[in-house]
Amino acid sequence: MAMEHQPSGSPQVGATTGDLDAAARALRIQILATEHWSLLATRSLSWNESFARAGMFLTLLSGATVALALVAQATAFGQGFVVFALLILPVVLFVGLATYVRLLEINNEDYVWVRGMNRLRGAYLEVDPQLAKYFITGTSEDAVGIFRTFGAHTASERSLDTGRFHALVTTPTTIAFVDSTLAAVLAGIVTVQLSPGSMAMPAAIGVITFFAAGVALALFGYRGQEMAHLTPPTPDGRASASANDQQERSV
Repeated sequence: MAMEHQPSGSPQVGATTGDLDAAARALRIQILATEHWSLLATRSLSWNESFARAGMFLTLLSGATVALALVAQATAFGQGFVVFALLILPVVLFVGLATYVRLLEINNEDYVWVRGMNRLRGAYLEVDPQLAKYFITGTSEDAVGIFRTFGAHTASERSLDTGRFHALVTTPTTIAFVDSTLAAVLAGIVTVQLSPGSMAMPAAIGVITFFAAGVALALFGYRGQEMAHLTPPTPDGRASASANDQQERSV
């Protein structure tokens, strides 16, 4: 008599409940680890793009500055220099503004990826709570857990890692500062052409443009954090609500 074939996916004869639970737990950990590595790879790509975009803009700015210096030397800061500056500086400023916006988007994406990895670590602890002592990164989705994964120290308000001060030293803020300076230079050149003579008026217009552009970019960056503030659904399918989740984080 031929023996009946046992489906490969069905529990084997003689398997105990403990064996089945262990197999299910191992499969769950494998799935979580795969998702964790996927988030890590995505975060790495985001950081690489961030550095590449910032480097591309600063390289373009350096090249434009050298070109302006050569044209100024050749034209003795004449009309040819002004025309060349008005042609090249708007292009550099556009690239700078696009870089700033993209860096904000990357920061928001990075916040989401870190939050997802914190959720996965929480799932690891559900499988084995004894692993908690080995995690130096966050395992929760609140602000404390997020900043812990970023390596920030939120316990001390004087720390530069807190959201109040950290935004001043981030890459988007640096690019925004350079963009504001470019806008001020352009405004000064245009003012000189419209009202030649004293340099007091172009200097005043340049300073006003610098601060106006800086404030505008800062407000845009603040409003752009709404993507990171969106509360992802919890594992049970419902959105989690926490006041601490409304904290900002910029890279």
